Amino acid sequence: MRLTAHTDYALRVLIFAAVAPDGLCRIEDISSAYGISKNHLVKVVRGLGEKGFLTTLRGRGGGLKLARSPQDIIVGDVVRKMEGSFAQAECFGAKNACVISPVCRLKGVLNQALQAYLAELDTVTLADLSGNNQALAELLSFVD
Repeated sequence: MRLTAHTDYALRVLIFAAVAPDGLCRIEDISSAYGISKNHLVKVVRGLGEKGFLTTLRGRGGGLKLARSPQDIIVGDVVRKMEGSFAQAECFGAKNACVISPVCRLKGVLNQALQAYLAELDTVTLADLSGNNQALAELLSFVD
């Protein structure tokens, strides 16, 4: 399974926000740390806010922060909400023209694999990815 860049960036934004010492960060800082375009991050942050993962604060001293604690953010939930579709093959789509679809067993196998993938992601929280990780904080320039 391959995540879209949008979901990859969303997970990175959440990790950055979880590691930020004061809990508040700016898109400019995230962009600089990861080498990702600010324009892309604005779209990602907007989506994370709409889906309840981030809160944005406007004005001087503003920025973004997690809308809930890292322990309450499940990676599988983020992936489900940020991915546009999990259609892995033509037969998952509405315009399926595959002639073997009525008897093919591949769709079932792919669906089982997808469910196992998501179930594994459901066992991981943002806290698992970001908590007590000194090396991560150093790489993101939060520690000298």
